[in-house]
Amino acid sequence: MDVLASLLEGPRARGAFLMRSILDPPWSLRVQDEAPLTLAVVLRGDAWICQDDGSTTQLAAGDIAICRGPEAYTVADDPATEPQIIIAPGQVTMTPDGEILCETLSLGIRSWGTNPAGEDMIVTGTYEMAGAVSQRLLRSLPPLTVLRNGELSGPLLQLLELEIGRDEPAQGVVLDRLLDLLLIAALRAWFAREDAPAWYHAYADPLIGKALRLMQNNPAHGWTVANLAAEVGASRAALAKRFTELVGESPMAFLTEWRLALAADILRESDATIETVARQVGYGSAFALSTAFKREHGVSPREHRLGA
Repeated sequence: MDVLASLLEGPRARGAFLMRSILDPPWSLRVQDEAPLTLAVVLRGDAWICQDDGSTTQLAAGDIAICRGPEAYTVADDPATEPQIIIAPGQVTMTPDGEILCETLSLGIRSWGTNPAGEDMIVTGTYEMAGAVSQRLLRSLPPLTVLRNGELSGPLLQLLELEIGRDEPAQGVVLDRLLDLLLIAALRAWFAREDAPAWYHAYADPLIGKALRLMQNNPAHGWTVANLAAEVGASRAALAKRFTELVGESPMAFLTEWRLALAADILRESDATIETVARQVGYGSAFALSTAFKREHGVSPREHRLGA
């Protein structure tokens, strides 16, 4: 399996939150739901995504935005519009003063907003559970990824628009799978672009591509720069220099991040002991993994497994 396939096999929506927002300007939504990943599709009109670092991105009809959480951001008709609605954890909608709006703004099946014929329409699909999207994938994404109208081929957008308003048997399962497919298609298109992660483009390099595959396909091996260089037929200095130039970090730094991201996924997806997980990803003991894991993620492997 290639590395892109291994990343994109991860999304598994289970009862994901899907909603169609239909709004007339001026409107502004402050998204504070702490969800790990959200997909927003503009079906009509336009919208702005405003991040807390001050950057703003305009979306037009047909554009897709992938927002990596848990940091908050604002979606509005205009960057100057002050937030009128807060999206809290659990997808609870409220005013800035705390008044609950979930029923007040209901427009029918999976739809809410200010006007059924509103100028702007956005479909949002939210992966609310951290385990629904692999840590490896989340770590590969910037806070905001945008695909413009036409970058994504196929009928997925039309299918999602058609299905989100239906109330048929097993409709939730249908929508979960559509959300997964749309996310995978969007990410595949993004990985093909120049602004995809440097390590992904580095796969095209005969030397560094081989080194990446060796580490990613066999993380349990006791890799060093020396034995990795021997495997790819280069000197240690040449490998280290070129790897850092193309990937943006040293081979051992990349390997550590890869091992810990794998460990995070395995801990959530299986009931293997921490000792077993440690051996799978190249650590000599549960203690060694726990020390590195807590340094990287801020919680212990056990706490991560429990959803801390």
